[in-house]
Amino acid sequence: MMIDKLTGSRVHFEVTVPKETFEEGLDKAFEKKNEEVEIKGFRKGKAPRKAYEAKFGVESLYEEALNHVLQETYYDAVTENEIDVVAQPKIDLDVNEIERGKDFSYEVTVAVRPNVKLGEYMNLEVKKESEEVTDEELDERINRELEQQAELVLKEEGEVEEGDTAVFDFEGSVDGEAFEGGSAENYQLEIGSGRFIPGFEEQMTGMKPEEEKDITVTFPEDYQQESLAGKEAVFHVKLHEIKQRQVPKLTDEFVKDLDIDDVSTVEEYKEHLKNEMLEQKKKANEEKLMQSVIKQAADNAEFDIPEEMVKQEADKMYKNAEQQVKQYGMDFDTYLQYLGKDKDKYKEELNKQAKETLRQRLTIEAIGKEEDIEVTEDEVKDKYEEIAEQYKAQNVTLDQVKQSIPESAVKDEVRYKKAIDFLVENAKVTE
Repeated sequence: MMIDKLTGSRVHFEVTVPKETFEEGLDKAFEKKNEEVEIKGFRKGKAPRKAYEAKFGVESLYEEALNHVLQETYYDAVTENEIDVVAQPKIDLDVNEIERGKDFSYEVTVAVRPNVKLGEYMNLEVKKESEEVTDEELDERINRELEQQAELVLKEEGEVEEGDTAVFDFEGSVDGEAFEGGSAENYQLEIGSGRFIPGFEEQMTGMKPEEEKDITVTFPEDYQQESLAGKEAVFHVKLHEIKQRQVPKLTDEFVKDLDIDDVSTVEEYKEHLKNEMLEQKKKANEEKLMQSVIKQAADNAEFDIPEEMVKQEADKMYKNAEQQVKQYGMDFDTYLQYLGKDKDKYKEELNKQAKETLRQRLTIEAIGKEEDIEVTEDEVKDKYEEIAEQYKAQNVTLDQVKQSIPESAVKDEVRYKKAIDFLVENAKVTE
């Protein structure tokens, strides 16, 4: 069979279907159709072939026969010729030329796994970032930790200032009429957070506990509640309390309350945070180095990824995103609104991401093949156990994992990781 290579990682070939094969397809089609029809004088499914064809014609079996024959002969063709297809094929067949008792042919165009022409992938240069933790970085981390432990405490004296949290009742009206969602009691609002209508929080500054005040604001033209968009509203406000964020001081007592193993003093706490930051920087460096060599190797390689393959990857990414958003109880359209994107824009971005992901994956796979990276039985065993451990909480056993994931897939995964390790080990790292 002649296989013509086309641009864009596609191939074209022709498959000849012998008359005997088509006849077998007609037999299969008759067995199925005969169970579905009724012919006078025969029980359902028991009519002879001649009686069926006399009533319905042999042509009534063609569609079902072709489905069977095309599936079988196409599979045989790609298997025997080791064609690594990555998408559904486009089949060109003129059914009007099919005659019983004669051979016929059909043409196939299908996207295939790209043939990767590797470029330079050894001694790729990457710069290693400093893993030192400066005093300034440590101080920033400590301040963040203290901020996270901050508490709201009652402001005994004074008036509302930016950064304070006001506890108040409010009742809003438009043209003297109250509106839905326009009132609340003991509402807490951080002044300056921008959570309320523009101008509201600014007019609360200077208020004192138990003070009442009318605040006049105008709803934005693009306000989500269309009945209020662009309208002026008056909110009658009664302030109850003012609270302030109180950030704790770094003391031995504070450190002890954190209940960290072997950490009970300020100096021990600083050392603990510093070690944690050093480990984080080390991991970040390792990840950056790995991503850098993968990208360089992929950029140096030459090959075309078929659009069908990109689309399949992008569709998979889209479905995964939908499922993740659904787990959080959110509608996907609402999620896209938060991102400030519509579906077309989001899918366009996923398409670019999918293409880059595939480019890097195919390059790594090609390097694994080029370097003849082998996978041992122990490595496969360890990988199966690693996967089983991940699903331990769902009571999935090791045997169940082995039944659901083919050994070939596990080997490919291990080989892929070893190919990445090979790249990193052979990179030229500069300080």
